[in-house]
Amino acid sequence: MRILVLDGNQNQAVACARSLAAQGHTVWAGESRSWSKAGWSRYCSRSFRYASPQADAEKFLSDVVAEAASEAGTFVLPMTEATTLLISSHRDHFTAVGARFVLPDHADLLRAVDKNQTTALAESLGIAVPKTISVSSGAELTDAIAKIRFPVVLKPRTSHEQSSAGAVHATGRPKYARDANEMRNAFAEMRGPCSTVLIQEFVEGTGTGYFALMNQGQLRAEFAHRRIRDLHPTGSGSVLRESIRPTMQIREASLAMLRALHWHGVAMIEFRLRSDGVPVFIEINGRFWHSLPLACYAGVDFPALLAHMAEFGDVDPPASYTVGTRCRWLVGDFRHLLEVLKGPPRGYTGTFPGRLSTLLAEVTPKAGTFHDNFLWNDPLPELGDWIHLLQQVWEARSK
Repeated sequence: MRILVLDGNQNQAVACARSLAAQGHTVWAGESRSWSKAGWSRYCSRSFRYASPQADAEKFLSDVVAEAASEAGTFVLPMTEATTLLISSHRDHFTAVGARFVLPDHADLLRAVDKNQTTALAESLGIAVPKTISVSSGAELTDAIAKIRFPVVLKPRTSHEQSSAGAVHATGRPKYARDANEMRNAFAEMRGPCSTVLIQEFVEGTGTGYFALMNQGQLRAEFAHRRIRDLHPTGSGSVLRESIRPTMQIREASLAMLRALHWHGVAMIEFRLRSDGVPVFIEINGRFWHSLPLACYAGVDFPALLAHMAEFGDVDPPASYTVGTRCRWLVGDFRHLLEVLKGPPRGYTGTFPGRLSTLLAEVTPKAGTFHDNFLWNDPLPELGDWIHLLQQVWEARSK
């Protein structure tokens, strides 16, 4: 089967290219840039370029549809929320040319990306959640200040927003506040790209994730890991993680939510594990996740399983996976160190790693650790990752 792996500069795209090609599929890697690290992989047969989904959603869709139309039965596999939302909301364009995709109903996808709705769903199912208030105006902010307990986290209601014209844009990272004044300032900074801000009471704990492949609400494969280091030390995007068995509480909570959403395809459910052992629901990512390489190395080949389901309608669950497997994102770990050296962000009150201890941990890696992008027989994606980082730094300074 020919498979179009989109968002080729994502780590999960590299993992997909390697996995799917090893299963005999023909992989084409797409990106809005002229190159991608997945496209540089020896497992990728061809690269193609499409318009930026943020800058020109209509042209992005026409570009990807045109590639899908060149061979009937092509499987279209988006890696990010931006591309997933656009393909989902225009899925009739792809079915018209005989393309395949594995996605839940669009209404269920929209529920999953809306942190306010998923928090309410989790609470209705008896799952622990942080106190959450949705704020869209100054008056609502004033009301929230009187009701919430500090410190708090302010985050966009969705990580991407889609305009009435179909364009998709990122809404920014979370901010933190220790008091009402910091909360007002953070809210003012977020209101540009973000129409609605969620204000949540801060939950101290460690990040943990549950990952699943579902077929119309029925479990087909699962995986779990614990985070050792995150890209942002405040939490978000692991750069070093280890495979574990999910606790019964996390497993049951995650599956209850995915079944309530009638989920079809892959998803990640994120929790903060408190010191008392209680998992607190944070969010759902209804797509492949950045730490996907770990699951593949540990024995749950989610890309291959998803492709089999796209081609044949269902898949047999894998027997098990190896606990204790570690995987590291080298570029991400370097960025983690830079974040630690800068110190905690304004308003953050949680535990923050020390500079010296982080440096020592990063220069003394554990033997047997796998890497997200580097393989001896496929080294170019790792090189591409460092080049991509330099491009991002250059572009940020040029603005």
